[in-house]
Amino acid sequence: MTQQEALKILKAGHNVYITGAAGSGKTYLLNEFIQYLKEREIGVAVTATTGIASTHLGGLTIHSWAGIGIASEAGDDEIKAIASNRRIARRFENTNTLIIDEISMLDAARLSLVNRVAKAAKGSFKPFGGMQVVLCGDFFQLPPVARVGEPQPKFAYRSSTWEELNPKICYLTQQFRQAGDALLDVLNAIRQNEVSEEIKKFLFSRRGAIISNNRVTKLYSHNVDVDAENFRELSGLSGEKMEYYMNFEGIKAAIKALKGGCLAPETLIVKKGAVVMFVKNNFEKGYVNGTLGKIADFSENGHPVVKTLSGKKIIAAPESWSVEENGKILAKITQVPLRLAWAITIHKSQGMTLDAAEIDLSGAFEEGMGYVALSRVRTLGGIKLLGLNDIALKVRQEILEFDAELRTRSEEVSREFKNKNIDDEGKSRAQNKQKSYSVSEIRKSYVAAYKKWSSEEDEKLIADFRAGQTISALAKALGRKKGGIVSRLKKLGLS
Repeated sequence: MTQQEALKILKAGHNVYITGAAGSGKTYLLNEFIQYLKEREIGVAVTATTGIASTHLGGLTIHSWAGIGIASEAGDDEIKAIASNRRIARRFENTNTLIIDEISMLDAARLSLVNRVAKAAKGSFKPFGGMQVVLCGDFFQLPPVARVGEPQPKFAYRSSTWEELNPKICYLTQQFRQAGDALLDVLNAIRQNEVSEEIKKFLFSRRGAIISNNRVTKLYSHNVDVDAENFRELSGLSGEKMEYYMNFEGIKAAIKALKGGCLAPETLIVKKGAVVMFVKNNFEKGYVNGTLGKIADFSENGHPVVKTLSGKKIIAAPESWSVEENGKILAKITQVPLRLAWAITIHKSQGMTLDAAEIDLSGAFEEGMGYVALSRVRTLGGIKLLGLNDIALKVRQEILEFDAELRTRSEEVSREFKNKNIDDEGKSRAQNKQKSYSVSEIRKSYVAAYKKWSSEEDEKLIADFRAGQTISALAKALGRKKGGIVSRLKKLGLS
């Protein structure tokens, strides 16, 4: 499916899962759709599962936005408490479209939590309270991580919430990063779990390879290796240190989240000759997230002058990152858009496009790590392989099976929408728009809806239920919705 076909389906107001190989333009498509919604003043919440991904889109993590924090489960009373929070309730009330990027790293339990909060906040039993939901990501990339003491999490698509949502599948098939290069054959082989001896030869030909330009980033599995490498290399340079400090403004919590997800450090320390990487897209100035270079000089204003691999010199003037909610900026940080780039973790490289990289996969500890690292680079000739272990090129069998299903469903969606024009889709959005209600509106009819149950209410519920009262009568007597009565009876072990 092309980006334009997928955009047409998104504009129609359908729930959608956008996927495709690394470099297929998923984030670009999301940004196009976000711009479309903003131009039409359609309330959109932009979220992602990681701070880094959410910062690229100018949003929050889904955990923060939906108020679930690090929780993986919650009781009905906890869900009601979250949904009744004034800040959270207002977010849901103002949101018509919810976007969740990097869905591969959101586990099934937390996706279901967000769904439950949305239903409570919107006062609707429809999936996510009737909002249009757009999921984006690639399950071949990094999986959800288990927190200490938690069981191994399940992928989001294995939740009942995914089935309930029943998203249209938009599998992007164009390639904008490795098109026409042997590296594309390697990546496709990994995705299909068909890493033959011939494919391995391609990779092993890059073991210890000499890359003509020495401005190359090393990708490591662990932060400790990255920090040590960058510190050692910077310390080895002579010359004066230049320091740049991040400026920030806005709500404290939003600033904290924004700083945590921004790849530019709070204090950037560089010297002439330092290998650096741009960490923001600025097509007009000629750099993107991942563009490599060396500090060649400093401008009259004291800004770093970066000489890129192509030989172009760019003045790295400060840039801003912001978090928006319903058109209002909650927080903004400003910093020179660079970071030291002798080394970076594979995790932080997600979303980047690199011209060259030294990749050490000897410490890979998750299936998908090798795919993520290798797919950051434009060509096979830009890779110097430092190490490789058995898990690095593996992908999970369940992902292979699910991917085949996604491709089939995407082809079906393409045929379904092939002969529909934009006007038809505009009507479809209007027809499919789900009416939702705030908690305050619901309480006009059900005075106790979504409130915490008191012991007195429980006693009355138990007594009246045992006396043979109907669900409708119980709901009327207690000022609650029938669904709330049924849920409480189940929790009390009475149904």
